[in-house]
Amino acid sequence: QLPGWSLRPDGSIVVATGNDDALGLYRCTPYNSYGTAGESRPTRVLLKDPPAFTVRPKEEYFQEVGRELVIPCAAHGDPPPTITWVKVGSVGKSSAQVDGNSSLVLHPLIKEQHGVWECTATNQVASVTTATSVHVLGTSPHAVTNVSVLPLLLAANISWEPGFDGGYFQRFSVWYTPLVRSPPRAHHDWVSLSVPAGAQHLLVENLQPDTSYQFSVLAQNKLGSGPFSQIVTSVPRGFPVTTVPPEPPAMTVHVFLSPPRALTANETVRGVLLRWDPPGRASVAPSGYALELRQDKGGWEVLERSIPGTDTQVLVPGLIKDAFYEFRLVAFAGSYISEPSNTVNVSTAGMEVYPSRTQLPELLPQPVLAGVIGGICFLSVAVIFSTTAACIMNRRRAARLRKRRQDPPLVFSP
Repeated sequence: QLPGWSLRPDGSIVVATGNDDALGLYRCTPYNSYGTAGESRPTRVLLKDPPAFTVRPKEEYFQEVGRELVIPCAAHGDPPPTITWVKVGSVGKSSAQVDGNSSLVLHPLIKEQHGVWECTATNQVASVTTATSVHVLGTSPHAVTNVSVLPLLLAANISWEPGFDGGYFQRFSVWYTPLVRSPPRAHHDWVSLSVPAGAQHLLVENLQPDTSYQFSVLAQNKLGSGPFSQIVTSVPRGFPVTTVPPEPPAMTVHVFLSPPRALTANETVRGVLLRWDPPGRASVAPSGYALELRQDKGGWEVLERSIPGTDTQVLVPGLIKDAFYEFRLVAFAGSYISEPSNTVNVSTAGMEVYPSRTQLPELLPQPVLAGVIGGICFLSVAVIFSTTAACIMNRRRAARLRKRRQDPPLVFSP
Protein backbone atom coordinates (compact mmCIF):
# COMPACT_ATOMS: atom_id res chain seq x y z
CA GLN A 1 0.00 0.00 0.00
CA LEU A 2 1.38 3.40 -1.03
CA PRO A 3 1.36 6.53 1.15
CA GLY A 4 -1.96 8.38 0.90
CA TRP A 5 -3.82 5.28 -0.26
CA SER A 6 -6.62 3.78 1.89
CA LEU A 7 -9.35 1.17 1.64
CA ARG A 8 -12.88 1.93 2.76
CA PRO A 9 -15.18 -0.59 4.46
CA ASP A 10 -17.33 -0.79 1.31
CA GLY A 11 -14.31 -1.91 -0.72
CA SER A 12 -13.55 1.41 -2.41
CA ILE A 13 -9.94 2.51 -2.77
CA VAL A 14 -9.04 6.14 -2.05
CA VAL A 15 -6.01 7.82 -3.62
CA ALA A 16 -5.37 11.05 -1.77
CA THR A 17 -2.96 12.50 -4.37
CA GLY A 18 -3.11 11.46 -7.98
CA ASN A 19 0.29 10.94 -9.63
CA ASP A 20 2.04 8.51 -11.93
CA ASP A 21 1.93 5.81 -9.23
CA ALA A 22 -1.84 5.64 -9.62
CA LEU A 23 -1.73 4.93 -13.37
CA GLY A 24 -2.58 1.45 -14.60
CA LEU A 25 -5.21 -1.34 -14.55
CA TYR A 26 -7.10 -2.23 -11.39
CA ARG A 27 -9.15 -5.31 -10.47
CA CYS A 28 -11.27 -5.89 -7.37
CA THR A 29 -11.53 -9.36 -5.77
CA PRO A 30 -14.28 -9.91 -3.15
CA TYR A 31 -13.90 -12.80 -0.69
CA ASN A 32 -15.12 -14.16 2.64
CA SER A 33 -14.49 -17.23 4.80
CA TYR A 34 -15.75 -19.49 2.01
CA GLY A 35 -13.44 -18.03 -0.60
CA THR A 36 -14.09 -15.88 -3.66
CA ALA A 37 -16.13 -16.03 -6.81
CA GLY A 38 -13.42 -14.33 -8.86
CA GLU A 39 -12.12 -10.93 -9.65
CA SER A 40 -13.91 -8.03 -11.35
CA ARG A 41 -13.36 -6.67 -14.79
CA PRO A 42 -10.26 -4.50 -15.09
CA THR A 43 -10.56 -0.73 -14.96
CA ARG A 44 -7.95 1.72 -16.16
CA VAL A 45 -6.89 4.81 -14.22
CA LEU A 46 -5.79 7.79 -16.32
CA LEU A 47 -4.50 11.16 -15.14
CA LYS A 48 -6.19 14.24 -16.69
CA ASP A 49 -5.61 17.94 -16.09
CA PRO A 50 -8.49 20.29 -15.21
CA PRO A 51 -8.79 23.54 -17.21
CA ALA A 52 -6.51 26.42 -16.25
CA PHE A 53 -6.64 29.92 -17.73
CA THR A 54 -3.62 31.03 -19.69
CA VAL A 55 -5.18 34.39 -20.67
CA ARG A 56 -7.69 36.12 -18.47
CA PRO A 57 -9.80 39.18 -19.43
CA LYS A 58 -9.27 42.45 -17.57
CA GLU A 59 -11.66 43.37 -14.77
CA GLU A 60 -13.30 46.20 -16.79
CA TYR A 61 -13.57 47.36 -20.39
CA PHE A 62 -14.79 50.78 -21.58
CA GLN A 63 -15.77 51.27 -25.20
CA GLU A 64 -17.94 53.64 -27.26
CA VAL A 65 -21.26 52.37 -28.56
CA GLY A 66 -21.15 51.20 -32.20
CA ARG A 67 -17.45 50.31 -32.13
CA GLU A 68 -15.79 46.89 -31.82
CA LEU A 69 -14.68 45.35 -28.53
CA VAL A 70 -12.58 42.13 -28.37
CA ILE A 71 -12.08 40.48 -24.97
CA PRO A 72 -9.50 37.67 -24.83
CA CYS A 73 -9.87 34.44 -22.85
CA ALA A 74 -7.82 31.22 -23.20
CA ALA A 75 -7.23 28.06 -21.17
CA HIS A 76 -5.45 24.71 -21.40
CA GLY A 77 -6.11 21.29 -19.91
CA ASP A 78 -6.21 17.55 -20.66
CA PRO A 79 -8.34 17.05 -22.61
CA PRO A 80 -8.32 20.59 -24.09
CA PRO A 81 -11.21 22.63 -22.63
CA THR A 82 -14.07 24.27 -24.47
CA ILE A 83 -14.44 28.05 -24.03
CA THR A 84 -17.93 29.60 -23.77
CA TRP A 85 -19.07 33.19 -23.10
CA VAL A 86 -22.34 34.27 -21.47
CA LYS A 87 -23.72 37.60 -20.22
CA VAL A 88 -24.84 37.44 -16.60
CA GLY A 89 -28.56 38.02 -16.21
CA SER A 90 -29.34 37.81 -19.95
CA VAL A 91 -32.45 36.00 -21.14
CA GLY A 92 -32.11 33.91 -24.28
CA LYS A 93 -29.17 33.74 -26.66
CA SER A 94 -26.93 36.82 -26.88
CA SER A 95 -25.70 38.40 -30.10
CA ALA A 96 -22.05 38.00 -29.12
CA GLN A 97 -19.52 36.07 -31.23
CA VAL A 98 -16.42 34.05 -30.28
CA ASP A 99 -13.43 34.01 -32.63
CA GLY A 100 -10.91 31.22 -33.20
CA ASN A 101 -8.85 32.28 -30.20
CA SER A 102 -11.89 31.96 -27.88
CA SER A 103 -12.03 35.75 -27.55
CA LEU A 104 -15.38 37.51 -27.16
CA VAL A 105 -16.15 39.78 -30.12
CA LEU A 106 -18.78 42.51 -29.70
CA HIS A 107 -19.28 44.27 -33.04
CA PRO A 108 -21.03 46.61 -33.25
CA LEU A 109 -21.16 47.29 -29.53
CA ILE A 110 -24.72 48.07 -28.37
CA LYS A 111 -26.21 49.37 -25.11
CA GLU A 112 -27.78 46.01 -24.23
CA GLN A 113 -24.30 44.39 -24.09
CA HIS A 114 -23.39 46.53 -21.08
CA GLY A 115 -22.91 44.39 -17.96
CA VAL A 116 -20.95 41.43 -16.59
CA TRP A 117 -19.70 38.72 -18.95
CA GLU A 118 -18.36 35.32 -17.85
CA CYS A 119 -15.80 33.16 -19.66
CA THR A 120 -16.04 29.45 -18.77
CA ALA A 121 -13.49 26.75 -19.63
CA THR A 122 -14.85 23.16 -19.43
CA ASN A 123 -13.47 19.65 -20.00
CA GLN A 124 -14.27 16.17 -18.64
CA VAL A 125 -12.49 16.91 -15.38
CA ALA A 126 -13.87 20.29 -14.24
CA SER A 127 -15.12 23.77 -15.19
CA VAL A 128 -13.53 27.11 -14.25
CA THR A 129 -15.00 30.60 -14.74
CA THR A 130 -13.68 34.16 -14.84
CA ALA A 131 -15.67 37.41 -15.25
CA THR A 132 -15.26 40.92 -16.64
CA SER A 133 -17.43 44.09 -16.74
CA VAL A 134 -18.26 45.80 -20.03
CA HIS A 135 -19.14 49.52 -19.90
CA VAL A 136 -20.79 50.87 -23.06
CA LEU A 137 -20.18 54.63 -23.38
CA GLY A 138 -22.23 57.20 -25.30
CA THR A 139 -25.71 55.90 -24.43
CA SER A 140 -28.70 57.03 -22.39
CA PRO A 141 -28.65 56.00 -18.71
CA HIS A 142 -29.55 52.55 -17.50
CA ALA A 143 -32.47 51.93 -15.15
CA VAL A 144 -31.95 52.46 -11.43
CA THR A 145 -32.18 49.41 -9.15
CA ASN A 146 -33.22 48.54 -5.61
CA VAL A 147 -35.96 51.17 -5.39
CA SER A 148 -37.40 51.30 -1.87
CA VAL A 149 -40.16 53.43 -0.34
CA LEU A 150 -40.29 54.29 3.36
CA PRO A 151 -43.83 55.38 4.33
CA LEU A 152 -43.88 58.42 6.61
CA LEU A 153 -46.55 60.73 8.00
CA LEU A 154 -48.42 62.10 4.95
CA ALA A 155 -45.16 61.57 3.04
CA ALA A 156 -42.81 58.92 1.66
CA ASN A 157 -39.04 58.73 1.32
CA ILE A 158 -37.88 57.10 -1.93
CA SER A 159 -34.31 55.80 -2.30
CA TRP A 160 -32.53 53.85 -5.05
CA GLU A 161 -29.18 52.74 -6.47
CA PRO A 162 -28.17 54.49 -9.73
CA GLY A 163 -27.51 52.49 -12.87
CA PHE A 164 -24.65 53.14 -15.29
CA ASP A 165 -24.78 56.74 -16.55
CA GLY A 166 -23.78 55.94 -20.16
CA GLY A 167 -20.62 58.02 -19.79
CA TYR A 168 -22.40 61.33 -19.05
CA PHE A 169 -23.67 63.12 -15.96
CA GLN A 170 -27.16 61.88 -15.10
CA ARG A 171 -30.06 63.36 -13.14
CA PHE A 172 -33.04 61.64 -11.56
CA SER A 173 -36.73 62.37 -11.17
CA VAL A 174 -39.31 60.61 -9.01
CA TRP A 175 -42.73 59.85 -10.52
CA TYR A 176 -45.77 58.96 -8.44
CA THR A 177 -49.54 58.63 -8.74
CA PRO A 178 -52.35 57.65 -6.35
CA LEU A 179 -54.25 54.43 -6.90
CA VAL A 180 -58.00 55.04 -6.96
CA ARG A 181 -60.60 52.30 -7.21
CA SER A 182 -62.74 54.09 -9.81
CA PRO A 183 -60.52 56.52 -11.78
CA PRO A 184 -62.37 59.13 -13.89
CA ARG A 185 -60.11 58.26 -16.84
CA ALA A 186 -58.58 55.08 -18.11
CA HIS A 187 -55.07 56.18 -17.09
CA HIS A 188 -53.45 57.71 -14.01
CA ASP A 189 -52.03 61.22 -13.81
CA TRP A 190 -48.36 60.83 -12.85
CA VAL A 191 -46.60 63.66 -11.03
CA SER A 192 -42.83 64.09 -11.41
CA LEU A 193 -40.42 65.70 -8.95
CA SER A 194 -36.81 66.61 -9.78
CA VAL A 195 -34.10 65.21 -7.53
CA PRO A 196 -31.22 67.49 -6.44
CA ALA A 197 -27.95 66.74 -8.22
CA GLY A 198 -25.96 63.97 -6.56
CA ALA A 199 -28.85 62.78 -4.35
CA GLN A 200 -30.09 59.19 -4.32
CA HIS A 201 -33.26 59.77 -2.28
CA LEU A 202 -36.20 62.17 -2.28
CA LEU A 203 -38.88 63.06 0.25
CA VAL A 204 -42.34 63.26 -1.36
CA GLU A 205 -44.69 65.27 0.87
CA ASN A 206 -48.36 66.32 0.99
CA LEU A 207 -49.68 62.83 0.27
CA GLN A 208 -53.17 61.68 1.20
CA PRO A 209 -53.39 59.37 4.23
CA ASP A 210 -54.58 55.78 3.86
CA THR A 211 -54.17 55.99 0.06
CA SER A 212 -52.01 53.65 -2.01
CA TYR A 213 -49.40 55.34 -4.21
CA GLN A 214 -47.19 54.00 -6.99
CA PHE A 215 -43.60 55.26 -7.26
CA SER A 216 -40.98 54.96 -10.01
CA VAL A 217 -37.60 56.60 -10.70
CA LEU A 218 -36.34 57.86 -14.10
CA ALA A 219 -32.72 58.63 -15.02
CA GLN A 220 -31.74 61.16 -17.72
CA ASN A 221 -28.51 62.43 -19.30
CA LYS A 222 -27.61 64.63 -22.28
CA LEU A 223 -28.58 61.86 -24.72
CA GLY A 224 -32.05 61.26 -23.33
CA SER A 225 -33.98 59.25 -20.76
CA GLY A 226 -33.36 55.73 -19.63
CA PRO A 227 -36.09 53.23 -18.80
CA PHE A 228 -38.31 53.69 -15.75
CA SER A 229 -37.46 51.62 -12.72
CA GLN A 230 -39.76 48.96 -11.39
CA ILE A 231 -42.95 50.37 -9.79
CA VAL A 232 -43.19 50.20 -6.00
CA THR A 233 -46.51 50.61 -4.18
CA SER A 234 -46.74 52.10 -0.67
CA VAL A 235 -49.31 53.69 1.68
CA PRO A 236 -48.24 56.81 3.67
CA ARG A 237 -49.27 57.23 7.29
CA GLY A 238 -51.96 59.68 8.36
CA PHE A 239 -50.57 62.26 10.79
CA PRO A 240 -48.68 65.29 9.38
CA VAL A 241 -45.30 66.21 10.83
CA THR A 242 -42.19 67.85 9.41
CA THR A 243 -39.74 65.19 8.33
CA VAL A 244 -36.38 65.09 6.62
CA PRO A 245 -34.85 62.36 4.46
CA PRO A 246 -33.51 59.70 6.81
CA GLU A 247 -29.77 59.23 7.08
CA PRO A 248 -28.11 56.00 8.19
CA PRO A 249 -27.86 56.38 11.97
CA ALA A 250 -24.63 55.74 13.77
CA MET A 251 -26.53 53.56 16.22
CA THR A 252 -30.11 52.36 16.55
CA VAL A 253 -32.03 53.81 19.50
CA HIS A 254 -35.32 52.14 20.40
CA VAL A 255 -37.80 54.55 22.00
CA PHE A 256 -40.94 53.18 23.60
CA LEU A 257 -43.88 55.60 23.53
CA SER A 258 -47.09 54.06 24.78
CA PRO A 259 -50.52 55.52 23.86
CA PRO A 260 -52.67 57.66 26.17
CA ARG A 261 -54.84 55.63 28.52
CA ALA A 262 -58.46 55.57 29.67
CA LEU A 263 -59.90 58.10 27.20
CA THR A 264 -63.44 59.12 28.27
CA ALA A 265 -66.08 61.57 26.95
CA ASN A 266 -68.62 63.59 28.95
CA GLU A 267 -71.30 66.05 27.77
CA THR A 268 -71.07 69.53 29.32
CA VAL A 269 -72.93 72.80 28.79
CA ARG A 270 -70.14 73.97 26.45
CA GLY A 271 -69.50 70.78 24.45
CA VAL A 272 -68.00 67.30 24.80
CA LEU A 273 -65.18 67.12 27.35
CA LEU A 274 -62.55 64.45 26.69
CA ARG A 275 -60.32 63.28 29.55
CA TRP A 276 -57.44 60.79 29.57
CA ASP A 277 -54.51 59.49 31.57
CA PRO A 278 -50.93 60.04 30.29
CA PRO A 279 -48.85 57.09 29.01
CA GLY A 280 -47.52 54.58 31.55
CA ARG A 281 -44.34 54.98 33.53
CA ALA A 282 -42.37 52.68 31.22
CA SER A 283 -42.92 55.11 28.33
CA VAL A 284 -41.02 58.30 27.52
CA ALA A 285 -42.78 61.55 28.41
CA PRO A 286 -44.88 62.86 25.50
CA SER A 287 -44.29 66.36 24.17
CA GLY A 288 -47.88 66.68 22.96
CA TYR A 289 -51.05 64.97 21.85
CA ALA A 290 -53.12 64.89 18.68
CA LEU A 291 -56.86 64.35 18.66
CA GLU A 292 -58.42 62.40 15.79
CA LEU A 293 -62.09 61.89 14.97
CA ARG A 294 -64.28 60.35 12.35
CA GLN A 295 -67.97 60.90 11.69
CA ASP A 296 -70.47 58.17 10.86
CA LYS A 297 -67.78 55.49 10.26
CA GLY A 298 -65.91 57.68 7.73
CA GLY A 299 -62.17 58.26 7.50
CA TRP A 300 -60.10 59.45 10.45
CA GLU A 301 -59.20 63.16 10.46
CA VAL A 302 -56.90 65.21 12.71
CA LEU A 303 -59.05 67.61 14.74
CA GLU A 304 -56.39 69.13 17.03
CA ARG A 305 -52.65 68.44 16.69
CA SER A 306 -51.13 70.89 19.21
CA ILE A 307 -52.43 69.75 22.62
CA PRO A 308 -49.64 70.28 25.18
CA GLY A 309 -48.12 67.15 26.70
CA THR A 310 -49.00 68.34 30.22
CA ASP A 311 -52.76 68.49 29.53
CA THR A 312 -55.13 65.62 30.23
CA GLN A 313 -58.39 67.05 28.88
CA VAL A 314 -59.73 68.96 25.90
CA LEU A 315 -63.13 70.48 25.09
CA VAL A 316 -64.70 69.69 21.70
CA PRO A 317 -67.54 72.07 20.70
CA GLY A 318 -68.96 72.53 17.21
CA LEU A 319 -70.33 69.01 16.71
CA ILE A 320 -73.15 68.49 14.24
CA LYS A 321 -76.48 67.61 15.77
CA ASP A 322 -77.91 64.09 15.34
CA ALA A 323 -74.55 62.61 14.25
CA PHE A 324 -72.31 59.80 15.50
CA TYR A 325 -68.66 60.57 16.30
CA GLU A 326 -65.63 58.49 17.31
CA PHE A 327 -62.60 60.02 19.04
CA ARG A 328 -59.12 58.70 19.71
CA LEU A 329 -55.85 60.23 20.91
CA VAL A 330 -52.19 59.70 19.97
CA ALA A 331 -49.12 60.91 21.85
CA PHE A 332 -45.93 62.13 20.17
CA ALA A 333 -42.40 62.88 21.37
CA GLY A 334 -40.20 64.41 18.69
CA SER A 335 -40.63 62.29 15.55
CA TYR A 336 -42.01 59.31 17.50
CA ILE A 337 -45.75 58.70 17.51
CA SER A 338 -47.60 56.25 19.72
CA GLU A 339 -50.31 53.85 18.75
CA PRO A 340 -53.86 55.30 19.07
CA SER A 341 -55.63 55.20 22.43
CA ASN A 342 -58.93 53.49 23.00
CA THR A 343 -61.81 54.86 20.94
CA VAL A 344 -64.78 56.64 22.58
CA ASN A 345 -68.16 57.04 20.86
CA VAL A 346 -70.26 60.22 21.08
CA SER A 347 -73.79 60.59 19.72
CA THR A 348 -75.13 64.15 19.36
CA ALA A 349 -78.78 63.10 19.09
CA GLY A 350 -80.75 65.68 21.14
CA MET A 351 -77.63 67.73 22.00
CA GLU A 352 -77.30 71.47 21.47
CA VAL A 353 -75.05 72.90 18.72
CA TYR A 354 -71.96 74.50 20.27
CA PRO A 355 -69.54 77.10 18.90
CA SER A 356 -67.38 75.72 16.14
CA ARG A 357 -63.91 76.32 17.55
CA THR A 358 -62.13 73.56 19.48
CA GLN A 359 -60.57 74.98 22.61
CA LEU A 360 -59.15 73.95 25.95
CA PRO A 361 -61.62 74.17 28.87
CA GLU A 362 -60.50 77.46 30.46
CA LEU A 363 -63.24 79.75 31.84
CA LEU A 364 -62.63 83.44 32.48
CA PRO A 365 -62.66 84.42 36.17
CA GLN A 366 -66.07 85.79 37.26
CA PRO A 367 -64.85 89.33 38.19
CA VAL A 368 -63.19 89.71 34.78
CA LEU A 369 -66.27 88.34 33.04
CA ALA A 370 -68.55 90.77 34.97
CA GLY A 371 -66.29 93.71 34.06
CA VAL A 372 -66.38 92.73 30.38
CA ILE A 373 -70.19 92.45 30.38
CA GLY A 374 -70.55 95.80 32.25
CA GLY A 375 -68.24 97.53 29.80
CA ILE A 376 -70.24 96.20 26.85
CA CYS A 377 -73.54 97.38 28.43
CA PHE A 378 -72.13 100.86 29.16
CA LEU A 379 -70.83 101.19 25.64
CA SER A 380 -74.24 100.16 24.25
CA VAL A 381 -76.10 102.74 26.43
CA ALA A 382 -73.65 105.48 25.39
CA VAL A 383 -74.14 104.68 21.72
CA ILE A 384 -77.95 104.75 22.11
CA PHE A 385 -77.84 108.06 24.04
CA SER A 386 -75.56 109.69 21.49
CA THR A 387 -77.76 108.55 18.63
CA THR A 388 -80.92 109.86 20.33
CA ALA A 389 -79.33 113.28 21.10
CA ALA A 390 -78.15 113.62 17.51
CA CYS A 391 -81.64 112.87 16.21
CA ILE A 392 -83.23 115.50 18.54
CA MET A 393 -80.69 118.16 17.53
CA ASN A 394 -81.28 117.45 13.83
CA ARG A 395 -85.06 117.77 14.26
CA ARG A 396 -84.75 121.15 16.08
CA ARG A 397 -82.39 122.50 13.42
CA ALA A 398 -84.79 121.43 10.70
CA ALA A 399 -87.73 123.14 12.50
CA ARG A 400 -85.87 126.47 12.76
CA LEU A 401 -85.03 126.38 9.07
CA ARG A 402 -88.67 125.80 8.14
CA LYS A 403 -89.79 128.70 10.40
CA ARG A 404 -87.31 131.08 8.78
CA ARG A 405 -88.59 130.21 5.33
CA GLN A 406 -92.23 130.85 6.40
CA ASP A 407 -91.63 134.29 8.07
CA PRO A 408 -92.18 137.37 5.67
CA PRO A 409 -89.03 139.36 4.89
CA LEU A 410 -88.49 142.66 6.67
CA VAL A 411 -88.72 145.79 4.50
CA PHE A 412 -86.94 148.93 5.59
CA SER A 413 -88.09 152.38 4.17
CA PRO A 414 -85.97 155.51 4.27
